Amino acid sequence: MASKAIYTVVAAVGIAAASGAAWWYQNRTARPATQAEPLVGSASGPARPPAVEVARVEVIKLTDEAQAVGSLRSRQSVVLRPEVSGRVTQLNFRDGERVRRGQLLVQLDDQLQLAQVQQSQAELSIAQANHKRNQELVAQNFISQRSVDESAANLEVAQAKLALARATAARLRIVAPFDGITGIRNISVGDYLKDGADIVNIEDMDAIFVDFRLPERLQTKLQKGQTAWVDIDALPGRKYPALIQAIDPLVDANGRSIGVRACIDNRHFQLRPGMFARVTAVFGERDNARTIPEEAILPQAGRQFVIRLGDGPDQDTKIAQRVEVKVGIRRPGRVEITEGLQAGDVVVTAGQQRVQKDGMPVRVLDLNRQAGSAAAGASAAAATAAGSDAVAPPGVPVAGAGARVSPRVSTPRLDGPNPCNMASAEPAPRSGLAGQAAR
Repeated sequence: MASKAIYTVVAAVGIAAASGAAWWYQNRTARPATQAEPLVGSASGPARPPAVEVARVEVIKLTDEAQAVGSLRSRQSVVLRPEVSGRVTQLNFRDGERVRRGQLLVQLDDQLQLAQVQQSQAELSIAQANHKRNQELVAQNFISQRSVDESAANLEVAQAKLALARATAARLRIVAPFDGITGIRNISVGDYLKDGADIVNIEDMDAIFVDFRLPERLQTKLQKGQTAWVDIDALPGRKYPALIQAIDPLVDANGRSIGVRACIDNRHFQLRPGMFARVTAVFGERDNARTIPEEAILPQAGRQFVIRLGDGPDQDTKIAQRVEVKVGIRRPGRVEITEGLQAGDVVVTAGQQRVQKDGMPVRVLDLNRQAGSAAAGASAAAATAAGSDAVAPPGVPVAGAGARVSPRVSTPRLDGPNPCNMASAEPAPRSGLAGQAAR
């Protein structure tokens, strides 16, 4: 038992001695390095100003616009329907062909009506002869004036009967109310049509309307005569100019949006009613808009600030100053500055948290060297790609070409006035037309 206690005491003393020796050795080796630190710090001098990334205020051409989706519809659209029942005796058109205003398209059986017209004409002839004879007799005092008045009334009744008979017969002739293109008919010769049955649709597609909606906050910017650009998913790579012709005075209470109608010249017949459209409404353009990267904006308490850099004591040092600005149009990655900055001013885009107060000196981080190496690598890759057979996608610059593939703008070169600038259409001719359902 005594030997075990001795061994335990010896082991504890050995561990304590080893720990003390290790502590003494570490302090002995670390002290010279600690004493040397002040010498290194004194040699480096005062701390350098913080580094920030900057960008200049650029003057570019900026377009004030808004995007929306809409649908195309014909300038005039109608579904021909008979006003009275009857049997089809003539079809004077073909499916999908152009028809002219007033052209007879469908003739219903009118034998009975024509007979009534002849009967009314005969009655009118008798009434005219009787009235003329009574006028001659009253001049010779053979009859009274009452007989002349009765014959005059009978003459007017006969004229009214003839007009009624002709109107009834005209209702069996269905004519085109305007110039357009017919659709696919639903009837054939010999069919018996009830009043209101669909016959065929006619579409006036010389001009195409595009209907879309914009938020109510844009109502002050919308005006008649403005231009909108229309992209059609079914016709990729093309843009069509549209002229805003009408703005709905009623704001939709459900979506708080305003209905807008624009007109597209479609005399080349590339567009069809019912197509889906992506509309870019252009409210105005500014050639001297001042823009900066959006990361330079520092919002604070409902106000917008930027850190502008001025000249410093030397070439590598600038003086930072916080400036309040007013922003305008926002674009992906850029924002317009309407007040607070001038063209060519330098603003901080990264490292704003290092600027603690106005008048603080900062260093501008030079990224040109890194960008130059990256550009060299990109140029080499582009040169390699130029030698291959690969085709660059639309909108991507082609190496050595110096051009950008952009969507084509469809501008038809046709004679005659633009149908979108013409006044409203003339009244439709009288015909057997029961319904004009705008599609």
